[in-house]
Amino acid sequence: MTTENKLKILNDPIYGFISIPNSLLFDLIEHPYFQRLRRINQMGLSYLVYPGATHTRFHHALGCMHMMQKAVQVLRSKNVEISNEEENALYIAILLHDIGHGPFSHAMENSIVENVHHEEISLFFMNALNTEFNGQLSLAIEIFKGNYHRKFLLQLISSQMDMDRMDYLKRDSFYSGVAEGNINSERLIQMINVHDDYLVVEEKGIYSVEKFLVGRRLMYWQCYLHKTGVAAELILTKILKRAKELTQKGVSLWSSDALNFFLKNQIHKDDFNRQVLEKFALLDDSDIIGALKNWQFHDDFILSTLSSCIINRNLFHIKTVEETEQNNLLDEHRKQVNEILQLNDSELDYFVFSGSMKNTAYNKNEEPIRILTKNREIIDVLEASDQSNLTALSVPVKKFFVCFPKNITLKNIQ
Repeated sequence: MTTENKLKILNDPIYGFISIPNSLLFDLIEHPYFQRLRRINQMGLSYLVYPGATHTRFHHALGCMHMMQKAVQVLRSKNVEISNEEENALYIAILLHDIGHGPFSHAMENSIVENVHHEEISLFFMNALNTEFNGQLSLAIEIFKGNYHRKFLLQLISSQMDMDRMDYLKRDSFYSGVAEGNINSERLIQMINVHDDYLVVEEKGIYSVEKFLVGRRLMYWQCYLHKTGVAAELILTKILKRAKELTQKGVSLWSSDALNFFLKNQIHKDDFNRQVLEKFALLDDSDIIGALKNWQFHDDFILSTLSSCIINRNLFHIKTVEETEQNNLLDEHRKQVNEILQLNDSELDYFVFSGSMKNTAYNKNEEPIRILTKNREIIDVLEASDQSNLTALSVPVKKFFVCFPKNITLKNIQ
């Protein structure tokens, strides 16, 4: 009898060949929960701005696992003890860290489910898989939750310079074509070490850290917080909110069974039992896009108009403004739009609204990026850097905006 070869090698456009280190990792990747990530776009609706940004969360998760393999190799070469059990737990935790993302995740978190963040749903999935795989994920879950006594292991998974950020910056830069985000992740990993149970970067890697932080700042402004992409995500949030509102009033909307379940029900964190998790596991981008294609022809003016805006890329305009002027500009555009659409206040909220965007490349209030000096001292990267602009990157930049339709007429909005 022949057995299946589970030590597969995958070809990745960023790193070349990626290996799956053992059969458990292979079985987790093959599981329907994880395969769903093939159908979820890593950058949401950013492809409406950057046409090449169509890579998936499946890509990203495998890239993170590859980065973690490199990190373990480097740390062991520097005499950092990592047991085989800890190594495997790291691979499992980083592979599954984003498994809780829904389609167009950030819009989902604010509309379909009631403020349930993807990190919490990832943990629900990991616990379900742990039951299915007879407890083989237990250590990975403990590390992921921050309960394991060796804290540097969690820092490799979740920190201000973790394997997640190293992959998504490089990967999103590659697929979007925004070259400023192309960090030197290989150099960064070669420079990591562990000192007093903290993940550190050796002093000679300081310039790679600086480029990493600058790249993160630029990627946020040019990709993740690009005004057109933000407008698209906000419109989608409004669409899902309207669809849920109509469904709960008894209006019939075309949708998949899984999407219909979340439109009909108010789902909070405490509601995520196994049945709800199975329904969530059936959701992917095709559920949302398929619904929008149908909803653009619905009788409800708000739902059909906003759905058409996404499908046909007739997106709203975002105008940045000083915080003190935000309300005045909001009122001005509400009046202009309502002269044409003649909506009540709650309906008008779907077409003209305000908000803010915040970009912090390095958060001084979180676990710092520690630099290990040649004298074996540990200092914050801000103190170690001779670049004054690095300190500036630690100051949050917040932009306020008003979002409204462009050149609005009944003809071009319908």
